[in-house]
Amino acid sequence: MRSRTINSLVAGSLLSTGLVCGAGNALAYEAGDIILRAGVASVQPDESSSTLKLDGSALAGTHAGVDNNEQLGLTGTYMVTSNVGIGLLAATPFEHDITANGMGVDAGSTKHLPPTLTLQYFPMNSASDFQPYVGIGVNYTAFFDEEVDSELEGVLGRGDLELDDSIGWALEAGFDYAFDEHWVLNAAVWYIDIDTNADFKFDSGSRVQADVDIDPWVYMAGIGYKF
Repeated sequence: MRSRTINSLVAGSLLSTGLVCGAGNALAYEAGDIILRAGVASVQPDESSSTLKLDGSALAGTHAGVDNNEQLGLTGTYMVTSNVGIGLLAATPFEHDITANGMGVDAGSTKHLPPTLTLQYFPMNSASDFQPYVGIGVNYTAFFDEEVDSELEGVLGRGDLELDDSIGWALEAGFDYAFDEHWVLNAAVWYIDIDTNADFKFDSGSRVQADVDIDPWVYMAGIGYKF
């Protein structure tokens, strides 16, 4: 439900801003400007995975699942010119539950940080209150605090979980809308390529592995300040 609310907020903000983008000129983006933004960020995996393998043998009909999570999102843009900026996406750590679909148990959980650096293009005149932008860049996702769920441990015994860090490409689109000289409304969406290997190791000597493409859509809505 929270994820649908975030999506609706972003979509509604895009629509309403489009209707009022002809308002007065309160904002001017120029080389050297810094725009810092904060808001609610929702990571919604579009995951797929290989079949789970138990001690090297495929478990037919199984795959890994990853749920959504919302956290405080933080973004910044440094304007290289009036139309080109360098953007950074950061956040407080996201936490996701991992399920072993087809086995009927929760598998584990993990936290991650997904810093994403993009080259952004702002097509509008620098003095426009409405500043849409698109970007392309690279993401580095660091996983930590991985834990095996008690349900899976009940089947295979005490275990540990390791997830490989990921480097992948990222796309983004968003807008700033100024309501005075410094403050802006912001909404943005990213598609991020995140791939990892999930490796469950159990004291019994058993091992469960899967390659997981998380590939989330990230939605964010918030406010920003131009320095």
